[in-house]
Formats: sequence, structure tokens, C-alpha cells
Amino acid sequence: MDFQTASPSLERAASERPTGRPALLRPAARAAMALLLAAGVPAHALVIGVTEGVSYQVTESQIAPRFEPIAEVLSKALKQPVTIKVLISYTSAREALKEQQVDLAFIHPAHVALEAVKSGRYQALAWTSGFTAYKVSLLCKEPQPISNWKSIAGKGLVMPDADSITSVITRAMLREQGVQPAALKLTNTRYQDAVPFYVQNGFAAYGATAASGVVKTWKDGGGNVCAESRAVPIKQWLVSRKLDAATAGAAREALLGLAQSDAGKRALATSTYTGFVAPSAEVETALMSWLGI
Repeated sequence: MDFQTASPSLERAASERPTGRPALLRPAARAAMALLLAAGVPAHALVIGVTEGVSYQVTESQIAPRFEPIAEVLSKALKQPVTIKVLISYTSAREALKEQQVDLAFIHPAHVALEAVKSGRYQALAWTSGFTAYKVSLLCKEPQPISNWKSIAGKGLVMPDADSITSVITRAMLREQGVQPAALKLTNTRYQDAVPFYVQNGFAAYGATAASGVVKTWKDGGGNVCAESRAVPIKQWLVSRKLDAATAGAAREALLGLAQSDAGKRALATSTYTGFVAPSAEVETALMSWLGI
């Protein structure tokens, strides 16, 4: 069963920290399980794996509560308990996806999600509204955009965590312009909001960030943006191909329809997202090639 559609119009973005303890049944899930058992319905709990990026200062205790209301809506729609497993790192996210330990997954970094799709173990279920056009900006002090990309060889470039989607996009952008990342003096800093410091203080000529707030603050302070990447959808919902088509389809409809009901709107408000849209197979295929997946 394929849930992808023609490419939706790409929207402007915002922006990238993950986790992984054993999934716990929340009170609503326990209540749902009790009702199912009483009705004689199998009470197998579906597991949602969640990772929210590595270059923002977000903790596990902040992530799980944001997704609990969505899990409750899914539980009602699928008529079975749904639990949340926060994945502590990209390593644990990749392992969980490789072993198909989670039935559904909300994956912030596009490259990790696309790796799972390319493997054939998962397929795209939905993209997150407002995050379908995530772009990397190269901050700089130079007055003009980069016109001769060969001229940046040997200069300093600071990026967030090397395995962040921001850094993956930055390397793809350089390759697209005929510049090998190794030709620059690369520095990595853990969080995106630290990137401007390196450029402002002369530790790097360019700073890669996709955080809209960081870019705005930089420009408001007189800084420039020398280049901008292609748009990339991030924060993708995936479904395991082990899940039966009926359940996968019901999950998709529940996610895409969240903004249409009061309960769904409340769940979205807690998650901080505004809704989810259908994905595009065409865009996914192009991005796998461009990102080197």
C-alpha cells in the first residue's frame, strides 16, 4: 500500500534533540487496553518511535508529553493501545528502524527517515505542515552572495552536529556547487544557536544553520546570508511495512485529519505542530539522490 501523492506545495520552514527509554503505557493507553480486553479484542500495543533532532536543546522529558495526545487519538482511531518510545540518539533511531522495533515513527531528520524508506522497511505516512521546506542558510559577513564557489575553498565553515540534517544538507549543497566539503576548514558545534558566534568572531567565514530564528537574529544584527539550499521536508511520519494495510491506512487518515476535529486540534496544540500533509514519492526520490542516500 502506497500512501504518497503528487508533490504538495512546499512551505517555508522552521527547524533540529532526540531520546530512548522503554515504551510505557500512558493512562489513556492502559484504559484503552482494559476496554479492548473486556471486549475480547487483541490488545497488542502499537509503538510510536520519536526523535526530534540533535542540534536543539530539547530533552526527553519535554518530547514524550508533546506526543501523548496524538498517541491517544491514534489509539482511538486504531482501536488498540499506542505507546511512545523516545529515541535518545540517531544511532538508537536507526537501530529501531533497522530492526522494525517501532510500528510508526516521527523522525525529525530527513536523512534518517529517507534511509528507512530506501531500505524498504518503512514508507512515508505524512509530512509535517510548516516543515516541508527546510532550508540551510550560510551566514557570513561578506556583502554579496557567493558567486564563485571555488573561491570558498580553504575558508572556514561551521556547522551543527555532523549527523544533523542541517550538516547533511550543507554537504549536499557544496557538492552540488562542485565543492568537496573536505576543501573547507570544517568545524562542528553541537547546537545551531552557537553557529553565529563562530562567524561573528572570525573563527569561520561561513556558518550553516536552518533555524529561522537564528537566521533572523543574524540578519537583524547586520549579518548577511551568502547562500541558501534546496528545500527539504523534515519531521516525517513513517509506517512499518510489517503493519497491515488497513491499520496503516487508518493511521494515515487519523494523522491527516487531526486538524479537522476538536480532539485533533487539542492534540496538535500540545505537540506544537499545526497538522500533517500527504508526502510525495517524487520529492523523496529526488532528495535521496541529492543527499547521497
